[in-house]
Amino acid sequence: MIGVVLDQVFRRESGKVLAGLIRALGDFELAEEALQESFARAAEVWPREGLPDKPAAWLTTVARRCGLDLLRRRRTSPLVSASEGPPDQATPAEEPDASAEEALRSGVVDDRLRLLFTCCHPSLAPAAQASLALRTLGGLSTREIARAFVEPESTCAQRLVRAKRKILEARIPYRVPDRAALPERFTVVLSVVYLIFNEGYSATEHDSLVRVDLCAEAIRIARLLVELLPEEPEGRGLLALLLLQHARRDARVGPAGELVPLEEQDRARWDHALIAEGTSLVQAALAEQKLGPYQVQAAIAALHDGAAGPAQTDWPQINELYRVLLRFLPTPIVELNAAVALAMARGPEQGLAWIDTLAAREELAAYHLLHAARADLLRRAGRFAEALAAYERALGLVRNPAERAFLERRLREVRELSASARP
Repeated sequence: MIGVVLDQVFRRESGKVLAGLIRALGDFELAEEALQESFARAAEVWPREGLPDKPAAWLTTVARRCGLDLLRRRRTSPLVSASEGPPDQATPAEEPDASAEEALRSGVVDDRLRLLFTCCHPSLAPAAQASLALRTLGGLSTREIARAFVEPESTCAQRLVRAKRKILEARIPYRVPDRAALPERFTVVLSVVYLIFNEGYSATEHDSLVRVDLCAEAIRIARLLVELLPEEPEGRGLLALLLLQHARRDARVGPAGELVPLEEQDRARWDHALIAEGTSLVQAALAEQKLGPYQVQAAIAALHDGAAGPAQTDWPQINELYRVLLRFLPTPIVELNAAVALAMARGPEQGLAWIDTLAAREELAAYHLLHAARADLLRRAGRFAEALAAYERALGLVRNPAERAFLERRLREVRELSASARP
């Protein structure tokens, strides 16, 4: 029981605790070590003394004490040169810029927002920015991040070490940049917030399909970003997108933990207050006529959420919006989604032709959703033998058990259809 609670607290609170530790200690590695030590002590103390009234506060207090002890030992170690100075010199939080001071007065900035901008500093490579944010803000393990990036765990671990060392050695400030630099940094920050949300929305390696804690954290940060830079419609576009997607969370998983596809979901279980808020946000952002990719994706999500049922979904409009999105994001994954939208608007054969062209380029050869999408369109087209092979290929690549359960169900259904179609 204590172990389950401890895991839940870690998933929910580790990002907040770690962000505060990094500000106090000025060192990512030191803060992570202190956080791990606090959880190790909780695992030892809580079963003996019982669960504290406020587990997160207990962990924060213990982690700060551990961090200060580690910092004192490091400063007095003969291995540390006096010329290096204390590690927290790389964290000039005591000298915030004008925009940060204004944001602090309005309650916008907290340690997690500072940490996000630090992770997304332009001195770091894009992959390092995303990996570090997932590690520190999302609480993902190195293995989970490696799985999300489809790379060896050792590669991910080395990238994280280099990124943390770069922050310390380059004395990258732990703060929100000044207002003049905010728009330039905003795009990268939005992309990392969306990445955190996506890992929660479809967990790469987790027992359940949805990690509500990650989704909620991404939404919370997106709200702060909208407050920080309200004149940027893409910030509102991202927040709208997250709300519109998160509104379906309770209907996306079946009673056995399996994925429930959009067309089969019980729409009465959707969060209609979030849908209303998200739709209002994207409509207001679009009205400013400063179009961006998050606004387009939010508009697509609003069309899905606003339909009374699968048959009422405006697929022709969604198809056109994907064409617009491709101009902003000409990536293979967006192209795959656009191919599915084309199939739903004009018939499966057109979508299949596009997916087959995409598959021939082999950029998504290890991406299970390409094979799953192809299998679904083959099923809809009545090409059952080909659909069986595509479902089996997808099953060989999928990692999440909820998605696996859905694909196995589809495979059984297609086998039955194939058998009944034989003369």
